[in-house]
Amino acid sequence: MPAVPVPIDDPADPRVADFRDLHAGDRPAGRERGTGPVVVEGVPAVQRLLASPYRVRAVLGVPGRLAQLDLPEGVAAYEMDKWVLSELIGFRLTRGVLASADRRAPAGVDALLAGPDPAAPRRLAVLEALNDAENLGSIARSAVALGVDGLLLDPRCADPLYRRAVRVSMGHVLALPFAVLADWPGGLARLHDAGYLTVALTPAPDAVDLADVDPRAHPRTAVLLGAEGPGLTPEAQAAARVRARIPMRAGVDSLGVAAAAAVAFATLR
Repeated sequence: MPAVPVPIDDPADPRVADFRDLHAGDRPAGRERGTGPVVVEGVPAVQRLLASPYRVRAVLGVPGRLAQLDLPEGVAAYEMDKWVLSELIGFRLTRGVLASADRRAPAGVDALLAGPDPAAPRRLAVLEALNDAENLGSIARSAVALGVDGLLLDPRCADPLYRRAVRVSMGHVLALPFAVLADWPGGLARLHDAGYLTVALTPAPDAVDLADVDPRAHPRTAVLLGAEGPGLTPEAQAAARVRARIPMRAGVDSLGVAAAAAVAFATLR
């Protein structure tokens, strides 16, 4: 029997505390980064949450919207008038539904590198200092669509489970395992030991053409991407096996990191 939503008319109701003041950055004041519940916006993303391994804590929507979700029995479901909902979360929600879920711990680096089958082909995206949550979410969406199996983050990267990253990924980041490589960039040697070709993306003219990197010859490949603007540090580029560029029309020096990631994922698929 599907869950029946309970009406709530008080934004101070403790049952919807997970959704309070969501405008206040990646976490409320006083809460350590990366420790709060995962918050998901929009019907398609919440559907992906329901199909994911994350345990749903609560679902909240405007009247009538939760009927589109076919919520399973036992899920805490609440309805709120759109104006009360806006007061609760701190901004006007256009997607009409939110859900919260318990976090899952990042994967171990060795487990991420090995994957379910250590002998199988594998693609990873390795991100350095990518601290824009929306870029990270866009990269995660492209990664799932284009055959990338996981994300490896340096310690300065944004939280991949922050609300804005999840929203831009359309919930796809919830299906993508990720790990944090604390030793950066020295820890990239662990990828080489695990059989990966590491490919650092850079617009530098002395880099090889990305199309010259044959994915069939390298069943395990990891694409390194840096933050919008500065790109990969010289140290990260030096630690990679290959420096590769995306050929572009004269007068254009680079793509945005999310676009570059999609091109690289498709090329090395």
